Amino acid sequence: MTGGESWISDPLGVVQGLFAAQRPADGDWQKNVTDYFSAKLRDSDSAAADCWKPIAPIHPCFHWPPKVPCLNDTPLHYLKPNSLVRFRCMVQDMFDPEFYMGVYETVDTNTSARVLHFGKYRDVAESLPQQEVDPDSRRNVTCERQTFYCVPVPGECPWVKDAYTSCSQAKVCASTSYAPSRQKRSYEEDEDAAPCDTRASHGLGEPKRLETEAAGAQQHLPSSCSSAPDLNFPLPGEKGPACLIKVYEGWDLFKVNDVLEVYGILSVDPALSALTEDREAVSALLDPSDDMDTLEEHRAHCPPASLVPRIHTIVTRKLQHNNPLLPPSLQGSEESKLFVSNFLSELSAVRAELLDFLSHALLGDSLAAEYLILHLISTVYARRDVLPLGKFTLNLSGCPRNGTFSELLYRVVQQLVPAAHYLPMTIENMNKLCFIPRKDYNANRLVSGLLQLSPQTSLLVDETLLEQGQLDTTGVHNVTALGNLITWQKVDYDFSYHRMEFPCNINVLVTSEGRSLLPSDCHVHLQPQMMPPNLEQYLGALLAASLPSLLNKFRTYIGLLRLLDYSISDEATKAVEDDFVEMRKNDPQSISADDLHRLLVVARLSSLSAGQTSLSREQWLRAKQLEQQRKNRLREQKHMNVNEL
Repeated sequence: MTGGESWISDPLGVVQGLFAAQRPADGDWQKNVTDYFSAKLRDSDSAAADCWKPIAPIHPCFHWPPKVPCLNDTPLHYLKPNSLVRFRCMVQDMFDPEFYMGVYETVDTNTSARVLHFGKYRDVAESLPQQEVDPDSRRNVTCERQTFYCVPVPGECPWVKDAYTSCSQAKVCASTSYAPSRQKRSYEEDEDAAPCDTRASHGLGEPKRLETEAAGAQQHLPSSCSSAPDLNFPLPGEKGPACLIKVYEGWDLFKVNDVLEVYGILSVDPALSALTEDREAVSALLDPSDDMDTLEEHRAHCPPASLVPRIHTIVTRKLQHNNPLLPPSLQGSEESKLFVSNFLSELSAVRAELLDFLSHALLGDSLAAEYLILHLISTVYARRDVLPLGKFTLNLSGCPRNGTFSELLYRVVQQLVPAAHYLPMTIENMNKLCFIPRKDYNANRLVSGLLQLSPQTSLLVDETLLEQGQLDTTGVHNVTALGNLITWQKVDYDFSYHRMEFPCNINVLVTSEGRSLLPSDCHVHLQPQMMPPNLEQYLGALLAASLPSLLNKFRTYIGLLRLLDYSISDEATKAVEDDFVEMRKNDPQSISADDLHRLLVVARLSSLSAGQTSLSREQWLRAKQLEQQRKNRLREQKHMNVNEL
C-alpha cells in the first residue's frame, strides 16, 4: 500500500500518533481516533461514489466499499496482522464485558525511564525488550470493552457475496512473512475488577506475561479436542470466518442477531494461542471443582486467533439491510433520495417484468405470482403489544410432491433476496435438527440453532417432503418453534431454566401439497397452467434467460419496497370502515375480523408494490379483487376434493 494509505496498512501507528499528540489522561485522543477513521471512511466512500456516478442507473453494488480489505472474501493469510479490515456479519452471541488496560506504564529496566502506552485496540501489550509493564502504576487506566461473537450473515445469497466482492477496491497479497519487531505481552487487567483472571499474576504463566483475555465469544471445541472445530454457525454448510469483535463504545446499541459492518484492527497474534496453551496446561494441574473458569469455557472463549481472529472495532455500523444494490439508508443523503426517486419512476415497468418472471416460475399461475410478490416485499415494520405488524407468511399449496418443484422455487427466490434458506420438512429433519438456540452453561456460550437468522431472511419450508412418521420430543419442539415464528415472529431461546423471547423478522414461505400443517397469514392454491416434462431444465432455462441487469432490478425492487414507509389517511380509514360495514350488511358470513385484517395487509402490500406509500381507493378495490379470486379458487379446489372422495 502507498504511504497515503497508512491508515489502512498501519492503523496502530496512526493511533500512536494521536495518543502521543496530547495528554492521554484527557481521553480526547480516543474521540480523535474515532473521528479520524470515520472521516477517512467517508472520504473513501465519496471518492468511490464519484467514480460511479457516470455509469449505470442500477450498478452491481451501491455500497461502494472503501479500499479496506474485507474478511468476508479475503483469506485470512492474505491480510496483514494489525491492519485495518472490515467484516460484514451477524452478532451470534454477546459476552460479559471485560476489563483491560486502556493506558499502561512501562519501566525501562536499564534506565528506570517510564513511558505511557495505549492498550486500546490491542490484545497484547507492546513494549521494548528492556521495558516492563508496571501493573501498580497510578497512571494506568482501567477500561471496559464488550466482545461479540460474530459470524457471516446466515444464508447470505451468492449474488450478494459476488456483488460485494466485485466492488471491492482493496488489493491484498499473501502476508506470510510478517514478524513482530517488538516483544508482546498480554495485558488484561489483573485486579479486583477481573477476579477470575488473577491467576496469571501469581506465577502460573510466563514471567513477563500479564494475562489479558477472558476473550469473548466463539467457537466451542469439544473436550475431546480431536474433532473438527465448531464455529457455531446457525445454518449447516455455511462457510466463512467467525470473529471475536471487540467493541469499545456504544455496545448497548447492538443486540443478538443484528447485522453489522465492522471496521477495525485485525489481531491474529500468536501470543493469543500461546496463552490458550498456557491456560490449558495450568488447568490440568488444578482441581476442576476449584477452577472457576472451566477448560471448556476457556476453549469456547479463547480459540486460536488463526481460526477465529479478533477485530478491535473503530467504526461499527448497524446495517438496516444487506442488499448491496441499495443505499445504506433511504433517509439522509440527497444521493439516496435521488436514487429512490429515479427508481420509483420506472417501478411499474419493473413490477410487470417481475410478475411475468414469477408467473413463469410458478408454471403460468399469475395469481400465485401476485401473492408471491406481496410476500417477498413484506416485513415486520412495528409491533403492537405482542402482535407483529406487516408479516405475510404465504402457504402455497398444490405444489408437486417430492420436493423438486419446491427446491427449484427456492433457487428462484434465492436469486431475488439477500438472504435465504431452504428447509426440507422431513420427519428426520424435524427430529434431528436443532432449531432453537440454547445456552450452554459449561462453555458459557449461546449454541446457535437453525432459527437464529438475521432480519428479513427468507425461509422456504418444504412440506411436500413430509411423510407419515412419529415426531419425537425434539420434533414436537421444532414444529412448535416454527409455528411461533410464523404467528408471533419470535423464537424462544432455551436457557435451561427458562425461555427468553427473541423477536425476529423472517419471511416464511411454506410449500405443501394440501393445506399446510403450519399456520400462515395467507393460503394460495397453485393452479399450474403448464407442466414441463423436466422442471429443473425449465426453471434453469428461465434463470439463464434472465439478464443480470434484469435480476438486479428485481432485487432492487424487493429491497426498496421493504424499506418504504406506509400510512393510511383518516379519510381512507373511514372509507374502509364504511365498506366493511356494508359488506357485513350484505352478507354477514362473507367477511370476518380476520378477513378484514388480511385485506388491510394485502391492500398495504399491494399499494407498496405499486410504489404508493398511502392507501388509495384503487388499491383497496384491487386488494378486494385479489382476495375474492383467491377465495374462489380455494372453494373450487375444496369442491373438487370432495367430488374425488
